[in-house]
Amino acid sequence: MTPVIVADCLTKYYGHRLAVDDVSFEVGAGEVLGLLGPNGSGKSTILRMLTGYLHPTSGRARIAGYDVMEQGLEARRRIGYVPEDVSLYANMRVDEFLAFMGRLKGVKESRLDGAVDAACERLSLDRVRQLGISKLSRGYRQRVAIAQALLNDPDLLILDEPTNGLDPRQIIDVRELIRSLSARHTILVTSHILSEIERVATRVAILLDGRLLTVQPLLRGAKTKLLLRIRSDAPQSVQAALAAVEGVARVDPRGAVSDAATHEFVVEIADAAVAERVAAAVTGAGSGLLEMTAKGADLEDLFLELTGSAAA
Repeated sequence: MTPVIVADCLTKYYGHRLAVDDVSFEVGAGEVLGLLGPNGSGKSTILRMLTGYLHPTSGRARIAGYDVMEQGLEARRRIGYVPEDVSLYANMRVDEFLAFMGRLKGVKESRLDGAVDAACERLSLDRVRQLGISKLSRGYRQRVAIAQALLNDPDLLILDEPTNGLDPRQIIDVRELIRSLSARHTILVTSHILSEIERVATRVAILLDGRLLTVQPLLRGAKTKLLLRIRSDAPQSVQAALAAVEGVARVDPRGAVSDAATHEFVVEIADAAVAERVAAAVTGAGSGLLEMTAKGADLEDLFLELTGSAAA
């Protein structure tokens, strides 16, 4: 199948400043790709090039097989875009605004009412569709912004920092919404918050200073990491015992902590059931297990490792 997004050596200069440096990636139908990076890493610039808002200094982009520069109208017809700071007409009612946006997107009048109804249903806006946008909460305004992006039933939905400024309940609602929308749309979502990408994306692309460091699948739950604190006079024997446990993929010693006899290890296991065998291996080696806790997410480790080494 034709990839929904093809970014081919995208490069963008603002004057003499290099904002995006030779970035290439593809996104297939039904995927949710998270663009992850600190502020200023090039995320929004890449989105603007993909949507045709900015011309790349060099490189090409295609959406659903259409070149963004040479076939811009056809490419944009297949995109629904929600920028970070979306502009809504506060003096309009919700349904009035959606109908207006539908006409701008070229939705035929014969289909317009049905498209607005469908968008309101999918975004749970029926109870507020007659209200003025100025009276809506931040969470509902974000839903209206996403609803307008879906009016033309796009192949690609682009969400730039979709949870920015939302309260915890609204953030959870947007996460659930993104997961539900991925059944019908390819989604490209940006964030500088690791946990937001980890909760919604199937793959992650990590950016730093305009460079693409990696594109990785997110295999939730595939592996678990345990942080062990052990009392032992023979840490090398403990490490060997841990490595021999069935289901242990890796053992990383952290060295002594607090005193010479207390040591830390990070143990990567295939699933949570292996933790019991890990504990038994420690005590079987004649050592004391002082603490065993789940460690931070793999995405956090990957991000810190890549951005730290790239910055260095």
